[in-house]
Amino acid sequence: METLILKVDKSSEGYKKLDIAARIIKEGGLVAFPTETVYGLGGDAKNPKSCKKIYKAKGRPSDNPLIVHIAEFRQLEDIVEEVPDTARELADAFWPGPLTMILKKNKVIPKQTTGGLDTVAIRMPNDDIARELILRSECLIAAPSANVSGKPSPTIADHVYNDLSGRIDAVIDGGHAVIGLESTIIDLTSDVPTILRPGAITKEMLERVIGRVEIDSALLIEDEEQKPKAPGMKYKHYAPKADLTIVEGNASKVVVYVNSKVVANKDKGVVTGVIASDENASRYSAEVVKTIGSIEDEEAIAHNLYGILREFDETDVKEIYSESFEGDGIRGAIMNRLLKAAGHKVINADKEAITRIIFAGKNGSSRSPMASYILKSMDASKDYEILSRGILVQFPEPLNPKVEAVLASNGIEVGDFHAVELTDNDINSSTIIFTMEESHKDKIIEKLEKANEENTFVLPTYVGDELEILNPYGGGLQLYGLCFEALKETLNKLVNILNQER
Repeated sequence: METLILKVDKSSEGYKKLDIAARIIKEGGLVAFPTETVYGLGGDAKNPKSCKKIYKAKGRPSDNPLIVHIAEFRQLEDIVEEVPDTARELADAFWPGPLTMILKKNKVIPKQTTGGLDTVAIRMPNDDIARELILRSECLIAAPSANVSGKPSPTIADHVYNDLSGRIDAVIDGGHAVIGLESTIIDLTSDVPTILRPGAITKEMLERVIGRVEIDSALLIEDEEQKPKAPGMKYKHYAPKADLTIVEGNASKVVVYVNSKVVANKDKGVVTGVIASDENASRYSAEVVKTIGSIEDEEAIAHNLYGILREFDETDVKEIYSESFEGDGIRGAIMNRLLKAAGHKVINADKEAITRIIFAGKNGSSRSPMASYILKSMDASKDYEILSRGILVQFPEPLNPKVEAVLASNGIEVGDFHAVELTDNDINSSTIIFTMEESHKDKIIEKLEKANEENTFVLPTYVGDELEILNPYGGGLQLYGLCFEALKETLNKLVNILNQER
């Protein structure tokens, strides 16, 4: 099947192209069309065969209900058993707009449209092209998002074409969806009106109109066994090809956590991506960093989310880390979609925060203690336990006298020191280990069960330098002085990474 693209602007000439799309729907075909939320994949809601085509084109499970789109309120009255006062009040306040209401259906709407349920989800889109298409088709249009099931919802026509070309009859290109997240869904058949999917119409907005509103508990958990009451409640949604993890917590600790993962991934040859706010984007060291908008502009974040998730599919990124955007209102909708996209994979950076730093060298009496003493002398080190260890320590060797001399000449006092061998007892979930050479890192990971690519790094690589730290062994005092200066410069960079905004 060749998929026709109809570029439609909001003019009388543009609307004439809608007659082609309207005829396709009337004859049982499928047309993707713009709404203010995301692009929808439309078919005749009263035609069971048309609705089956929608499920097939998307690869969508047949128990996942479709939303019926209407253009006039009278169409609602034709397809439900009754219109309660709450529905009329919400329609007056929010229709046309991004609100879907669930009501008891009558026999006009087949169960193929509703996923076998006795209820039907209905909304009136706030998009002139969408409503004009409904009127010209002389049909009620059943329409989920116009994407392959599981992928991010489409916010531009190109997203639709990339997913569904050859599977559907036509795509109406009406520009970028304004909101970028699907509609709020509220169930009006329960004892208390209940939000089944958050969106731009928030709980607070709804309660100002109809009083008490609850949020369905299924939004807070991942339950694949639960039968969905509404679109989007079951199955993994909105997911990019790469694995996505949400990282929550203090902004600086999030940056430190993510950047440690970036370094570990680089060592493994894995490309990392980050979804970042405008305020923090420059602080990440990932190969691909995409800014989603300002922390203060939740509408921009919602608008950009799906587009950014899709952009990652055009890169070599294998792991994506996203900042968390917790909060009330539309932020709840944003997090709902991110959690779905990540399969509810969330890391709390506050709990994962680094508290112990270990510098490890071959015998633990030269560069590693020099690094530990330098870092301890820096004001920003107070939040960390800083240790020096050796990879193989046959006896408690004292500090190299040339190291002690260089430290003393730079005003750093050394107490009683003897080399100690690194063991698994030194390593916990809050530990990070730094070596001066790649070979030392490899020996530690090979030797210790708790050491791995996630917590053991070559210090220069971690801070973005290409060269390893100079080994002064066998050289004169001047060489040890050069090693001190190189370490001090590198550790200043480490402090900037670890202690941002502390």
